Amino acid sequence: MAIKPSQDVPSILGKFGEELYEQIMKEESPSIKIPLRGKSNVFFDDNEKVIQLGDKFSKRHFLNVAHTKKFMQTVLVASYCRRLVEENKHAGIRELYYALKHTVEGSKENTFDDQAESNPIIEDIETALDILREELNLTADRRGYIYGDIVLKDGEDEFNASKLGRGGWAVPGTVEEIDFLNVNAEYILVIETAAMCDRLIEEKFAQANNALLVACQGQAPRGIRRLINRLHNEKKLPVYVFTDGDPYGWYIYSTIKQGSMNLAYLSRRLGVPDAKFIGMTMDDIEDYELQKVTEKLKDMDKKRINEIMEYEWFKNKDWQEQMKKCLKLGVRIEQQALANKSLEFVAEEYLPQKIENQVFLP
Repeated sequence: MAIKPSQDVPSILGKFGEELYEQIMKEESPSIKIPLRGKSNVFFDDNEKVIQLGDKFSKRHFLNVAHTKKFMQTVLVASYCRRLVEENKHAGIRELYYALKHTVEGSKENTFDDQAESNPIIEDIETALDILREELNLTADRRGYIYGDIVLKDGEDEFNASKLGRGGWAVPGTVEEIDFLNVNAEYILVIETAAMCDRLIEEKFAQANNALLVACQGQAPRGIRRLINRLHNEKKLPVYVFTDGDPYGWYIYSTIKQGSMNLAYLSRRLGVPDAKFIGMTMDDIEDYELQKVTEKLKDMDKKRINEIMEYEWFKNKDWQEQMKKCLKLGVRIEQQALANKSLEFVAEEYLPQKIENQVFLP
């Protein structure tokens, strides 16, 4: 699915408003068609290897008392976004909430009582109009960074992400207009924790292995996932994902690879089906003699493992064996546990050996 150029967004939003206006002029109850984003409308596309949104939808009617408030909220948010795009301004999703929050005149009813009401409306508009939140000039708090020999252009600024100190470049929530002027790397290494990425930067892993390092700092935010997706597709860089050996790290990998159920409508734009998992695994515990630095599984960890074992995209034999072994051993293993060998071990031995020998999970 191609990304629409930003100049199309005002007209798409304008057409959305015109359709509602035409319904009103025909004395019809104005309605908005919203694709369903629930689990019942999500499936794993075995051909494209990503999680996709199905074709179920609901209609939001203005004259239905149960729908009226959400209908009003949807129109308010769409109108606010059109103004942002036309004025070339950006707003945080928290700013949008406060900008549109007020008491409806002549009542005690608020347009929005909480941001938990406005955030889903943004997603409704994304799915209904097939427009990225970022194309609506809406941003979220930035989290995660990239480090390595890549020259980026952000607005009027051009810079090399390996020349910004050891912190790299903090990836913004919106990366659609970032240009990749020069990329000198053989692959992208996505790292769950900032602490491990900092370790690899200190050990000069990027320079020694001609790699781009991307720290996602937990579950990868949209900006990070979109950046990885773009670099993979536009620069043909392989993607390796390095997380903790536990159900949360494994799920972080799966969202980078296949997308997520919550954002199934964006999987083609955020997912990298060719990504490979590079660690940590239950096999590492024995292979690298890490038995003394494991952590015991909690009941919630075991529950989560049983949940993701049932996901279609985790039904692969190798993944099933890893999860069964995790439950049998009753332990999890963190990235930082490799420091038990030495601080240099992860950069000088663990990762280079796995990449060279292609010791990956699919």
